This record gives sequence, structure tokens and C-alpha cells, in this order.
Amino acid sequence: MLKILKKDWFTALVISLILLLLKSSPAIEKLELGSYDFAMRQTEKDPGKQVNVIAIDDRSIENMGRWPWPRSIQAELIEKLADSGADVIGYSILLSEEQTNPASEFIDQALSQLLSETHIELAPAIATLERAKTRLDTDNRLAAAIQTANNVVLGMQFNLGSPNGNADEALPDYVINNAIDIDANVTTGIYFVQSDNAVSPIKQLGAESEAIGHLSLIQDIDGGVRTELLVLDYFGQLFPSIATMIAASSLNLNSNEISITPDRKFNLGNLSIAMDTVGRFYPYFYLNDEGKTPFRVESFYDVYIDSIDPGTFKDKIVLIGPTAFGLGTSTITPVSESMAPVIVLANVVASLLNQHFIVAPDWAWLVEFIVFLLIALYLMLLLPRLKASMAALVSFLIMVALIGSNQFLLLSGMWFKFMLPTTLLITGYLLLISKRYLITEKGKLLSDKESADSNRILGLSYQQQGQLDMALDKFRKCPLDDSMMEPFYNLALDFERKRQFNKATSVYEYMSGHDEGFKDIKERMKKSQAMQDTFVFGAAGPNATANLLSDGTIEKPMLGRYQVEKELGKGAMGVVYLGKDPRINRVVAIKTMALSQEFEDSELDEIKERFFREAETAGRLAHPNIVTVYDVGEEHDLAYIAMEYLEGHDLSRYIKPEKLLPVRNAIQIIILAAEALSYAHKQNIVHRDIKPANIMFIPNSSTIKLTDFGIARITDSSKTKTGMVLGTPSYMSPEQLVGKHIDGRSDLFSLGVMLFQLLTGRLPFKGESMASLMFCIANEKHPEITGLRKELKPLGQEMSTILDKLLEKTPQARYQTGEELAKELRNCLKLFKKK
Repeated sequence: MLKILKKDWFTALVISLILLLLKSSPAIEKLELGSYDFAMRQTEKDPGKQVNVIAIDDRSIENMGRWPWPRSIQAELIEKLADSGADVIGYSILLSEEQTNPASEFIDQALSQLLSETHIELAPAIATLERAKTRLDTDNRLAAAIQTANNVVLGMQFNLGSPNGNADEALPDYVINNAIDIDANVTTGIYFVQSDNAVSPIKQLGAESEAIGHLSLIQDIDGGVRTELLVLDYFGQLFPSIATMIAASSLNLNSNEISITPDRKFNLGNLSIAMDTVGRFYPYFYLNDEGKTPFRVESFYDVYIDSIDPGTFKDKIVLIGPTAFGLGTSTITPVSESMAPVIVLANVVASLLNQHFIVAPDWAWLVEFIVFLLIALYLMLLLPRLKASMAALVSFLIMVALIGSNQFLLLSGMWFKFMLPTTLLITGYLLLISKRYLITEKGKLLSDKESADSNRILGLSYQQQGQLDMALDKFRKCPLDDSMMEPFYNLALDFERKRQFNKATSVYEYMSGHDEGFKDIKERMKKSQAMQDTFVFGAAGPNATANLLSDGTIEKPMLGRYQVEKELGKGAMGVVYLGKDPRINRVVAIKTMALSQEFEDSELDEIKERFFREAETAGRLAHPNIVTVYDVGEEHDLAYIAMEYLEGHDLSRYIKPEKLLPVRNAIQIIILAAEALSYAHKQNIVHRDIKPANIMFIPNSSTIKLTDFGIARITDSSKTKTGMVLGTPSYMSPEQLVGKHIDGRSDLFSLGVMLFQLLTGRLPFKGESMASLMFCIANEKHPEITGLRKELKPLGQEMSTILDKLLEKTPQARYQTGEELAKELRNCLKLFKKK
């Protein structure tokens, strides 16, 4: 027993040291951030009523046209806010470029010609042209509005990075006036984040603003934003953030009245905010009872047309910025996976004014280390002496105490990072308990020679029958000694022959633990590892697989002119690879189709001809919401399509009830898909296989891409060698199921099925068999959606009417074009907003 205890003590010590070294690893950091986010979602602090938001939202874009709008429109809004008595106007839209009208150039030419004449009767014409020129100068109009309001705070962009020399040019005075002066004799202990480049607002606008602040955000390791950079360093000058300047302006303070104390306190008048060692603070992110932002958000369009009482904004801080779908980049925050930057700004301003923020004390590291040490001592000294049931109970209670104290302290405004000791507790417990169990099992196997012989005989029998996985399972139950090396070696060779290189590698690795010099397992293991990501299924010839070169490096396979990097996934008819065109260094996705393996020889030539014709047709499509096809070809009986590589995922993850998208986002996605299909249909191209798996969602740009145009047509009238017709029956139109001629209206039916599924998490037509499913699609009506999800009730009859028309059994009764459908859905969104 003492020997086992010593071994457990050493194991716990090693685990503790390894985790201590991994304290700053991405995995541990993400756990800490996840705990932080969970606590933020439980807070119930009130942000107050002082901060309002005017959003450049979808409604504004629909009614006022595409962004950017003329700055004269923005000037009118600022004038309305100034007249209403707004306290501060925060403008988070960059104004670093002049907005000119092409007509101004012609007016200047006309004025030049007229002024060269001396006829007095030309004076009225000259005056008229000068008024027109003034009207077209929207920058001057906006500057006049900012000057009149005298309370507008602008944002500007600073690029974060360490400068290598001096600035290219000095910042203008109207920017420098916002810099914070710190007494040279005061040591703040802060290593301010540096900027090596800045883009100022144009002089006409910047000079008239009350203040200017930076818009730079620092993202955490998971891409989320949880902090506000209160001050950054631009070549020795300290510039505050736009949130800081908005809060200061509301307190009638300027940058000269902002101070930073030696104890890292950022002072705005009587407000004091704790900063970390790089000049950040951790603001609260607010939620209301419904889990939404509590700030009052009004549409730019509604304020512009005076639908909102101007008195709403009296004595308020009003923030103006975009929230429209696809306009700007949304931000991940502790309380939202997608928050518009202007809403983030509202949270930060409210946190500053309300003194709501999280503090990580300077001495927090000491408390965290002591807790870590106590957990390590528990694993080394106490856990090995406890019985299994008591060890589980005590470890569970300690885990609850760690997580509970972490959450309680966060809710109290203090952040202590206890996820590392929690990870140590869970990892140490599982490994020590598993080790104890494995030692017992190993003793049983060693003491039962008859059982080992039986497993070996069974394994050899399974191997002869080709059941390699079952053979491996039996072999692993035998003690790994010299007598088992040969059976394992032969099994690994069989895995190689079946092209299961990952399993062959695992067998070689297992064998090397006993004798790494056995035969040629080192070389075979190296080659198998190389094959795992680079083997092209179905190809043949010298370039079909990766080759191991004499110097030990790997020669990657080629498919046509593309270098295959690794496998991305498998589809119905082949594998998708990540590839690169070495000539232009372009990364592509390569979809392969082993046509000779999937179709009968009698129809193979026709299938190949159709494959190239349909792929080339799809390659002519040029639309922002359709994936770009670069190339198509065939090599070693393997047909392939090289297309745009997308950093995203398909919509399949959003069709389950617990994973549904917000109703508005789901409808906006269908609008984009309908417009893309409308474009394709005008080119006489029908998709034929519209479903969630064929629509990619790109989070970075909040847009979609339709994929696999033309592929369904290759297979819709042909059967594979297994006798199966490829396709997705649940999304097919009635006419497609029975083999009738189809057009773009069939795609719209499939899009209707997908819209129903994205909104409700279920299919509109179901059947226990293929025959019953086909009957249901062709004859039965879909369920009403309003009773399937409570968020759909505001859409009411409008969405039901759209779905009824989309899912009509006859094409003539449906929407005839994607444009028509997109228009109806946009109208539905307008009604949804009103409700």
C-alpha cells in the first residue's frame, strides 16, 4: 500500500507541475474567460436611463438607401438632437475621408466661366450656382451642425502596434488637444498599449467636435471583447477612448481634467476607475429581464422622420452607430455572441458613469497560488488515502467550492482565477483514480495467462476474417511482450493495406512503447503519419499519395495543378480537401467525385460529360452569395472542382430546436439565399439541392454562400452502383420527386422547407418511409408555424402566408422568382419590427 501511495504522490506532483507550466495556455485562459462570461450573464445591475442609442439599423437602410448616406442627412439628425437638448452626442462612425459630390466639379467649372464674364445680368446665375455648391458640400453641412450642437464626441482609429521609429507626421492640433497630460514625476506602473499609426477625422469635422477619442478594442484569446482600453500611447502622447471622452463630456470635463494616479486609478472628476497594468478596465455588460440589452435603441430613420418625440433625448447621452445586418463587424461579448460596436460603447459608457466594473486585485495571484498549492497537497497526501466513494464526494465538494467562490467573487466585482486549480483537481482526480484502476486491471491480466492466450487466439481469428478493429481490441487485452510484437506488426500492415493509416500509426506507437527498434516500425510509423492527412481516396498513380523523401521530409500529393494539404471532410460522393495553387499561392477547397466508383460503366461517359458541363456552367456565376468556382478537371479517374475556400460552417448546426438562430437572422439569411437563387435562375441555372448543408454561413462577414450548384443535376437521373439515387428527399419539390421537368420554382420550394426548419427546428413534411414522405410532400399541408415557437407569434399571418405560397404543390401557385420572395420577406421583417 505504501508503494502505491508513493507512486500516487509522485503522479500528483508531476500533474501539478505540468499544469502550473500551462497556467497561461490558451485552454486554461478560455476556461477562465468562460467562467467570467457566465458570471456576467447572471448580473442584474441597472445601467440607468442616461444612455440612449440611435441605430443605423436594417429599417433605416431599407428606407433611406445603402450606406454611406450623404452627410447632410447625418447633419440633420445632429441638429434635431441639439434642438432636443441632448447632453452629449457620441458619434462612433469614422469620418476620416471627405465626402464629395461629382457635380461639384462641374459647378466649379461653370462658376469659373461665368466669373470671367462682366455682364451684370449673370449675377443671379452665379449666386444660384454658389448656393448649389454650398448645398452639395455635405462635409461643411455636417461641420456646421457639429459646431452648432457643441457637444459632439467623434471617434478615430488608432492601429495598435509598437512603433519602430518616429511618427510619419504629427497629429493635427484638434486631435492633440484631447491628449492626457501626466505629471512626469508620477509613476503609474502602467505599460500603456502602443499605437504606431493613426487616422484622424477630416479637419472640417474634427476641428468642430467637442472631443475625440480612440475606437480601438483589444480582443481576448477567444476573439471576445471584455475590456476597454481607457488610454493608449501614440508616440509618447496618451489618448483616451471615445467612451472616456463621452463620459467626461457628460460631466463637463475635458482631457486636461482627467488624471491617472500612482495606484493605477483613472479619475474622471469624482469618478475613479481601477486600471490594469496596460491601461484597461473590465466594464459590466448589462442585460434586462428578457436577456436583451436594456439600453433604449431607436432607429435612425424613426428619429429622422420625427416619429420619436424629441424630448426623449433631452439631457441624455446619445450614441450613434450601425447595427444593420452585414454593416460593420459585430463583437463577441460576455453576454452576446454578436453585439454591435455601438451597443458595446453604450455598455462601457454606462459602466464608467455608474462605477460598475470588475477588479482583478494586484494580490490576486498570491491567493490563486495558495489555492492551487492546497489542491496539489490534497491530491498528493489525502486523496490516495481515501476510499473511492469518499474520494469522489470530497473532490466534488471541493470543485463546487472552487467554482462557487469564483462566481460569487465575480458577482461581487472581484476576479480571482480559480479555473487552474479546478482543472488540477478534476485532472488529478481522474488520472489518479484511473491509474489505480488500471494497475488493478493489469495485475489481473498478468495473473491470468489463460485469458491472455484466449484473447490472442480470438484476435488472430478476427484478423483472418478481416475484422481488424475487433482484432485490435482483443490484442490490446494481452500483455504487450515480445510474443505479441509480431501479431501487432501484422495487424498494422493490414490496416495500411486498407488505407486506415491513422489506425496503423496508433498500433506502431503502441508497439514502440515496448520496443521501438522492432523491425522497421519507426519508418512505417513516420510514413503512416504522413499519409493520414494527404492520402487522396480513389486516386491512383505516382501523385495519388504523399511520398516519403530520402531526407525524411514529405512530398505532398498533387491533384491537377493543386497541392493537396489535408482532408476537410467527406461528402455523399467523395472527399473535400484543402489545397493550394502553387502558381499563385491561392488556397482552395477541392471537392472530389470518384465517378468511376459511383456509377455504372455504361453511363460513365455521359456522367463525365454532364459533370464538366454543369461545373463549368456554375463557374460562370459571379454573385457575392454564391461560392466561386475556380477550376474543374479530372485526374486518375477522379473528377474534381476547385472552389473558393470558406472560413465558416454550413447551416446544419442551426436546424435543431435548441440551436435555432434568432428569427430576424434566419429570415435575413433566406433573403440573401433567395436573391442569390434569383441571379442564378436568370442565368438559366437551377440548383436542385437546396438544403442547410449546401449553404455556408461566414461569421466574420455575417453573410452566406450557396455551394454545389449543378452537382445535383449530375446525379438526379442516374443511380450509383449501390442502386441509390443521390439527393435529399426531405427538401425536394413535388415535381422533382416524380421526375418532372423542374425550374427555379423548385429551388424556391426547397428554400421554403429550409425556412420552415430554421424557424421551428423541424421539417414541414415527415414520413416513416420514403414512400410515405413522398406522399406527404405531394399531398399534405405543412403545420402552422405560429404554434411551434413563441418567438414567431409576432410574425403571425404574414409569415404563414409566405410559407403557404412557398410550399404550394404546383409551381404556378408559388413565388415565381427569388426577388419576389425576398421582397415579401423584407416586408414581413418591417411588420415584425413594428410589432
